[in-house]
Formats: sequence, structure tokens, C-alpha cells
Amino acid sequence: MTTILGLSGSLRRASLNSGLLRAAADAAPEGVTITIGDIAQVPLYDGDLEAASGIPAAVTTLTDQLAAADGLLLVSPEYNNGVPGVLKNVIDWMSRGQGMAIFKGKPVAVIGASPGNFGTAHAQSHWLPVLRMLATRPWWEGRLMVSRAGDLFDDQGNLTDDKTRERLVEFVAGFAGSIGGGRS
Repeated sequence: MTTILGLSGSLRRASLNSGLLRAAADAAPEGVTITIGDIAQVPLYDGDLEAASGIPAAVTTLTDQLAAADGLLLVSPEYNNGVPGVLKNVIDWMSRGQGMAIFKGKPVAVIGASPGNFGTAHAQSHWLPVLRMLATRPWWEGRLMVSRAGDLFDDQGNLTDDKTRERLVEFVAGFAGSIGGGRS
């Protein structure tokens, strides 16, 4: 069994990216589980908060999920041609303390959906220095950027487009296959 932790970088209820993550979980091939992590309760990083109270429980939960996972799937919106602050904040918190070691060598893939014409091309590229710093193992063989996503999801943020779903099935199978079930 291969387990992948999936994190959506959007807090919006009907988020296109959260919908893409749910669709990815549904698209996982037999023997692969995508666990959807919850980032909603992660506070803004504050060194004073960390010194006074330690790592917040929501961060500990995500870090434990990442430690137990064979890979990480970031489903990243693109805000102002870059990574969303809320998801970057989560990754920053997760890398504190013993968390940095959990990222080392962890297979990671990045996908995203955007109402714009370029999908999330800029955000995906902006994740590369972060993933390099964390010493992850990015999956280079596949790329999925869902452009004009407002036409491909319903009002609740559920993927309704069959062509996009086919691309997603192929992407998830490729990423999971590259992990090979081995712990990193």
C-alpha cells in the first residue's frame, strides 16, 4: 500500500484546488491512498508562539501524517504569479524542529487549478526552491496545470470535466508508480 499526503493550498469552501485534491484521491489507483490533510487550523507562523507553546496541534497532526506517508502531493493555487501564503505557511510550520528531517528525500508532486489561462505554472515553479531547501525528491516526470478551471468544476468545487479527470488519473498513477511503495 502506498500512502500519499495531499494538501490543498486553499481555505475557500468551494475551492477549485481542494476539489482537484478530492478528485485526485478518488483517482488513486488500487493500492494507493491519498490522505487529505487539513490546514485550516494552522496559525500564521510566529516564533514567539512556537517558543511559548511549541508546535501547534494542527501542525503536529500534519507532520505525523507526512511522516507516515510515502509521498506528498501539493495542490497549489496561484496567487499573484506565486505560491499561496497559506500553504507556504503550513510547510514552514511543518519543517520546524524534527519536521525538517521528515521532508528529506520525500517524493513530492505539485499540481494546481486556476481560472486563468496558464493554470498554476508560476506557482509550481515557485515551489521548486522551497522543495530544494527541504531536500525533497520532486517528481519531474509529470506536470498537471488545470487552466480555465472555473469551467471545469461545479459550484461546490467538484471536478466535472472528464478530460481533466483522465489527465488526473494518469498523473496520480505516474506519481504513485514513481514512489514504488517504499518509505522515504
